[in-house]
Order: sequence, then structure tokens, then C-alpha cells
Amino acid sequence: MQPATTTPGRPPGTEDTAPFEQLLEASRRELTGYCYRMLGAAAEAEDAVQETMIKAWSKRESFAGQSSLRTWLFRIAHNVCVDMLRSPQRRARPMDLGPSTRTADAMLGAPLTENVFVQPIPDARVVDLSSDPAVVAEARDTIRLAFVAALQHLPPLQRSALILCEVLRWSAAEVAALLEVTTASINSALQRARKTMAGYEPAAPMPLEDPAHKALLARYCEAFESYDMDVLVSLLRDDVVLSMPPFDLWLSGPDDVIAWFVGKGSVCENGRLIPFHVNGAGGFANYHFVETGLWEPWAIQVIETDGERITGHHNFLYPEMFEAFGLPPVIDERETAAAD
Repeated sequence: MQPATTTPGRPPGTEDTAPFEQLLEASRRELTGYCYRMLGAAAEAEDAVQETMIKAWSKRESFAGQSSLRTWLFRIAHNVCVDMLRSPQRRARPMDLGPSTRTADAMLGAPLTENVFVQPIPDARVVDLSSDPAVVAEARDTIRLAFVAALQHLPPLQRSALILCEVLRWSAAEVAALLEVTTASINSALQRARKTMAGYEPAAPMPLEDPAHKALLARYCEAFESYDMDVLVSLLRDDVVLSMPPFDLWLSGPDDVIAWFVGKGSVCENGRLIPFHVNGAGGFANYHFVETGLWEPWAIQVIETDGERITGHHNFLYPEMFEAFGLPPVIDERETAAAD
């Protein structure tokens, strides 16, 4: 791409010091957040944003300052997302697809296709972590797995109206202008969306930066890597759930979770974890033990808590996500192990 010299509110050809391409890139995180909440998957959100950028670049000469660049880009992104939502499949969590299973009866079965499940995304891709802590905390609440899954119940107009008005804080009039509908229709869509979302009950706030919460995640990491089930069970709340997309199996309660880890899930023993924030929660890249000093990508863990105990242990068994999330391709300490 060759940089253009267009700025919001000015017709193409007007001199400006900010290249058009840089203006597009400055919008990437916010657009990714919008597309992720619309689509429920990091990879699809990235694809949607990339298509938005390409369309915006190709149509830059037609952008005549009739609206702000932000509104123009979001209109393109919305249309891209709607096109991608033509499929009748609604992304969900395993807990939305059926009842929990006792470990004694648990069978993984065949993995389901990727588009069945809401997929994780690193916080940094969609949240400006340098913002005011209160703003960051609020933004994290709107990328939790349960919230994103609940959004998938809404038709596209209601979903977009709710995200733009209640997450991104646009006015109903601004959203109406963006979607080229009436303000009354946006207010109506918001009312219906709020009624549907009333069934979504957010968990207690998770103070990710609170020292006690950090200590909880540190204890979890140590217990998991040492495979100390006594310590691990002490960290689990009585209603904890364990899920493992791409499988629809999920377990509930400490007894069944621990029984899984020492039974069919014992493949996780001797694993290594690298912490990072994902979906507004504490997360870990879980590396599978291969041989002494070598671990390979295995699962993205999203560890939901109430600040004192673990309420959700969600394992996304998609090793290909590691590269997409910028995580190390392997943990290789064979030279160090050989020296010892």
C-alpha cells in the first residue's frame, strides 16, 4: 500500500501529515473488539478487520468527509460482519449445548468443528490496557466468554446496537447514522436486546490487578505444574466448571474436575504454563510435555474466578492458536536439562 494523505472530515487530495494507512491502523484494536463481540472468534474478527481495511483502502477516494472516518470504518466493519453471520450456526460454550457429565460417564467423542464454539482472544488485542484502570476493567467485562456467548443469541442489528451503544458508548443517533436506519429503530433494537441479555448474569468482578487475585493465579499455576491435586481442589469453588472445546463435554464440581485430571485428563501432567490475560480473565498457555526439557503447545486456558476461588477452567484445545496469539512455538530447555 502507498500511503494517502486523507484525514477525517476532508475530501481525498487534501494535504495532511497523517497518512491514511496510519489512520486505519490506529483504528485496528477498536475494530477488532467490535468484530470479536459480533462474531465470537478471534480468527474471524481478525479476518473481518483485515477485509475492512482492504475495503476502506480500495474505497478511500470515495470517502468525501461525509462522516467521520470512525463512523465510515465501523459501517464497513458492520457490513463485513453481517456477511460473515449468514451461517445459521450460532457460536456457544459447551455449557450452552447440554447438561454436564459425571467423570465416570465422560466420553470426549469426536471433536466438533471450530465454528461451533465461542473462541478466546487476548485482552491486548481488543482492550487498550494503558487506559484508566476503571475503563480497562469495564472493557474486560464485555469480552468475558459468557458475555460474548450471550451476544450470539441476538440478531445482527440488536447485537450491533448493544455493542455500539452500551460497550463503545455511541449514542442511538450515532448508531442510526452508522447503520443507516432510524434512531427509533435503534432504540427498539436496544430494548429487545436488553430483554434477551437480561438472562445473562455476570460473575462477580474479577480484580485482575488485585494482589490477592494475582496470588490465587500464582497458586493455581504452581499447583497445576506440580500436579498437586490437593492444592488444586482447594482453589476450586463448589460450582466450578471444566470445559474443553472442540469437545462439547463439560464437567461441574471439584470432585469431577479432579477426577478428570487424574484420569482421562492425566495427559496434562508435567505440563508448563505461561500466563497472559485472555477474555478479561487470568489465562495460561498450556504446553504439553514431550520429553525432558521440551514442551509443545496444547491448550489455551481461560481461568475464571470470583477473586477468591476458581469458577471456570476452560481449555481450548487448539494448538494453532499459540502462533496467532504471539505465544512461543515451544518451550525448549533441553540444553539446560542436559547440562544438569
